[in-house]
Amino acid sequence: MSEKKPRALIAMSGGVDSSVAALLTMRAGYECSGVTMTLFGLDAGAERDAKILGIDHHRVDFTDEFMAGVIEPFVSSYEKGETPNPCVVCNMTIKFGMLYDYAVSKGFDKLVTGHYARIEEGRLMRAADSSKDQSYFLCGLTPEKLSRVLFPLGGLNKKEVRALADGAGLKCAEKPESQDICFIPDGGYAEFIAGWRGAAPAKGDFVDTSGRVLGRHGGIERYTIGQRKGLGIALGRPVFVKEIRPGTGEVVLADEEEVYSSGIEITEVNMLSEIKERAQIMIRYGAKPVWAQLCDIGGGRLSAAFDEPVRAPAKGQAAVMYDGDFVIGGGVIS
Repeated sequence: MSEKKPRALIAMSGGVDSSVAALLTMRAGYECSGVTMTLFGLDAGAERDAKILGIDHHRVDFTDEFMAGVIEPFVSSYEKGETPNPCVVCNMTIKFGMLYDYAVSKGFDKLVTGHYARIEEGRLMRAADSSKDQSYFLCGLTPEKLSRVLFPLGGLNKKEVRALADGAGLKCAEKPESQDICFIPDGGYAEFIAGWRGAAPAKGDFVDTSGRVLGRHGGIERYTIGQRKGLGIALGRPVFVKEIRPGTGEVVLADEEEVYSSGIEITEVNMLSEIKERAQIMIRYGAKPVWAQLCDIGGGRLSAAFDEPVRAPAKGQAAVMYDGDFVIGGGVIS
């Protein structure tokens, strides 16, 4: 009697990454099924590639959960003068929350996604291709979930992934990548928030660090810490957003050197391994990791003192801690 194959559920979006993840999981000897999540009415579909691969495919509708768990916190965060990262939240609450639970409930041994990251000896680590690494967005995972997750693309680069798709006859091989937040494809955050709330953002004052009014702005939702372009104000010199004050509606502008910070506080901390006294911290996706001294201040919070000042850490963004290529934890800048 042949040994029963382990079962894997592949999160398929219709893009090349998730379809190649399905292909590689099949080649690794798993019995595969594809699933496409319907989120906020978004439905790229993946039936065509599943059919080419010869695996069954179905859909799950998480629209209500996505709106409540991802979009509403995103909007609320901007209204509080923060700069949220909805992709990190979506991974925690939807992909490796709702979908993970669904996979377990259906008896699958593994949940597979097309993320560029690696798992080695049960630990999350950066992808081999640093230009595509998505380990930052996965900082909310736990060791338990990592044991049931596969990232087949972690050792590949994009060119190799497209070549695999082309070789397998997958129609998604040359599909362009999306660089925007999925529910705001044009990047118009303020307009999206206004539509979501059904009201235009409240206007307010630009002020300097002494409180002197410099001009008017179109709503705090339009700005983030460190921003220079698109301010809509001319002062004869470059100025940058130093602070956003939701209580008064003020946006504080300052010279660039004033947006640097020597430390941050991290809340909602999730540790994938034991807390270390020192770690490299990435304060936003794509930022250079900076060494910092860590201190556990209780209540799921850490303080981080940087070895060198970092530019414009923004409240609401994820701060992800690394030990070399390994992710040791993450949380939210407060």
